[in-house]
Amino acid sequence: MQTINCKGTLIDLSTPRVMGIINVTPDSFYDGGKTTTETAIMSQAEKMLTDGATFLDIGGYSSRPNAVNISEEEEIARVIPAITEILKIFPTALLSIDTFRSHVARRAVEAGACMINDISGGSLDAAMFQTVASLKVPYIVMHMKGTPQNMTTKAEYQNITNEVILYFTQKLAEARSLGINDIIIDPGFGFAKTANHSFELLNNLELLKSLHAPILAGVSRKSMIYKTLGIEPTEALNGTSVLHGIALDKGANIIRVHDVKEAVACVKLVTKLKSSDI
Repeated sequence: MQTINCKGTLIDLSTPRVMGIINVTPDSFYDGGKTTTETAIMSQAEKMLTDGATFLDIGGYSSRPNAVNISEEEEIARVIPAITEILKIFPTALLSIDTFRSHVARRAVEAGACMINDISGGSLDAAMFQTVASLKVPYIVMHMKGTPQNMTTKAEYQNITNEVILYFTQKLAEARSLGINDIIIDPGFGFAKTANHSFELLNNLELLKSLHAPILAGVSRKSMIYKTLGIEPTEALNGTSVLHGIALDKGANIIRVHDVKEAVACVKLVTKLKSSDI
């Protein structure tokens, strides 16, 4: 059984969980600007929790390709009020902070977040691993090369699956040596990866289980879907559900999504398919 400790509660990941995305940004690729007011944030949080999200991932820095780089102060000003207000109304909500900056992560955990989701796996802030270790919270390590501003130029691999596995082997060893116990790995679909790279990784996702860490899959409405289909992100829900089903079948423990209700349905159907009572 794979579990993580969130605020003293053990969360069993042997049944996959859904993480809802709440971007408090004006420029995220799909939902930028939709949840920047307190009313909109609270409405989205309530809907996602009601629809069955186990976690809510709060992000104040857009990590889409060529995103604008903002200051730590601006990122903090976006995420801390969101975390505070959500927990005021939903005190048992399990909130993740989506940041690669250790100071933002610390401030968010102090405000009540119980998990850190780092797109850089500590590569963009040398203090991140030590910060996570001191805070004693679960840590999502994602694979990415470069930064959001230049990652599209870094999408070169000899064997992407092998390189991603080697990356996580090194990151897991470093994190565990510092006493970080609850580590989740995210292959980083679309981050310094072409659509072909992302599909290859998805097809080989079960190979990441050899690392003995829970796997998070984040494919929701991404370009690997909408560019392949020749549609817009707003039209990519059906394609997202298809890839969620594949990711779950190949061993994903958490799916990070914009559309919680549909993702929960995917989890129920794939879990039923894989259960022994059919």
